[in-house]
Amino acid sequence: MSARPQPRPTLYEQLEALPERLTGEILNGQLYTQPRPSLEHGFTETSLAGELVNPFQRGRGGPGGWLIVVEPELHFIRDTEVDVPDFAGWRRERLPQLPKAEHRALVVPDWVCEILSPSTESKDRKVKMPIYAHYGVGHAWLIDPIAHTLEAYALEAGAWVEIGRFAGGAQVLVAPFAAVTISLDDLWAPT
Repeated sequence: MSARPQPRPTLYEQLEALPERLTGEILNGQLYTQPRPSLEHGFTETSLAGELVNPFQRGRGGPGGWLIVVEPELHFIRDTEVDVPDFAGWRRERLPQLPKAEHRALVVPDWVCEILSPSTESKDRKVKMPIYAHYGVGHAWLIDPIAHTLEAYALEAGAWVEIGRFAGGAQVLVAPFAAVTISLDDLWAPT
């Protein structure tokens, strides 16, 4: 009597089994992992959330009308194409409320933001940005907390068009959040 071979776990089962200190994504049929981000990355992420949540999610000092989530698990194809941007935002007319008791976001966001690090920049630019374009994300930002830059893109006819490149301590109005000025100095960790 021979032992039955054990079925190989799916990529999504492998993703779910990752240790907590790793973030996993399934991009173009390949499992990618990365460790938790640096403190500098986390500072920029926290600061950007502070800039966007009150005016755009809560309507305090801004127009409201958005749901903004840090590190959501986006399922462009359920359990098959799974991306985890640093931020995603949905206009409330497209996603009035977040699904209850669900960790998967199945609605394509209107905006994503990746905070670049030396270990993820190539993947964010060369792998994830084309995926976001393919599935119709309307706007994307790439923020580099080391170089102190913000690049903004809009999707036009299925391709990314750069709509702004900002650096240092600039005061910026950037689509899709151009209703409120963001001070880039506030995004960079004190040195």
